[in-house]
Amino acid sequence: MKVTEILAASREPYPSIEIVPPKKGLSKEELFKTLEPFARFNPPYINVTCHRDEYEYREEPDGTFSRHLVRKNVGGVAVCAAVMSRFDSTLVPHVICAGATADEIESELFDMKFLGIDNVLALRGDAALGEKRFTQMAGGYSHADELVEAIRAFGDKIGWSFCIGVAGYPEKHSEAANIETDIENLKRKVDAGADYIVTQMFFDNEKYYRWSESVRKAGIDVPLIPGLKPLSTRRQLDLLPKSFGIDIPLELSRKVAESGDDKEKAYRAGIDWCIAQTKDLLSHGAPSVHYFTMGKADNVTEILESCFKTRKDTK
Repeated sequence: MKVTEILAASREPYPSIEIVPPKKGLSKEELFKTLEPFARFNPPYINVTCHRDEYEYREEPDGTFSRHLVRKNVGGVAVCAAVMSRFDSTLVPHVICAGATADEIESELFDMKFLGIDNVLALRGDAALGEKRFTQMAGGYSHADELVEAIRAFGDKIGWSFCIGVAGYPEKHSEAANIETDIENLKRKVDAGADYIVTQMFFDNEKYYRWSESVRKAGIDVPLIPGLKPLSTRRQLDLLPKSFGIDIPLELSRKVAESGDDKEKAYRAGIDWCIAQTKDLLSHGAPSVHYFTMGKADNVTEILESCFKTRKDTK
């Protein structure tokens, strides 16, 4: 079922989750154990992230260097296939421009069609490890709108209609000069064929509401799905703003900072904040809330228990 169809058919708000492919060597059963705590909520769809391939350079005996692929995660399509065999949820794999040619992306889309996957989240992706700026792969795409257009054209060519999601940034993308330019970029993705938008994490709902209003004024009318991540450690006060270009509200940062070395207190503050965020979003009519789990279940399942009705179990 397509995400847009789920949104249209839902009579009440629902949670969706995003998981990170496991490190190479983790078994399928271990992956299932990380997902089982979410089963009673039966999220209608589960996003599976992907990361560009990473390479390392090794010195050869003659003094030259050769490039070798270092694969750290199980492939997203393989993870989707495993999860589909066990859980009654739609899978939404991420497709990224970073580190892939157009032909490689098309091959991946063929694999998704083979599995019956008709939802994707189209993203540009991050710069390669050690690079300061994103570099387009030779024979690939430089921006997400180009990727959306290609996925749409590929689906038309083979008679398979992908539902395409894209990312939105309530506090603007870290590389955008300003929020207005960033919304113009978002509109290009929608004009290229995107069906819905899921946001980057944010911790201040007022910023999301202002951004949503600006998005609508720009003529973007596809569904908006807010994305949240509970802050879980004191260290994230520094890491998240640097990594994602987002702000941590003063009240939350003080609560976490005041926890000192008490890890449980900081963890608790993050959960409570995210519960309050979720309830406020739902009261303002959010059709769904998306959670970035980062492979952890305890804090997110507590948030779901507080904010959503328990649904059904696994197959």
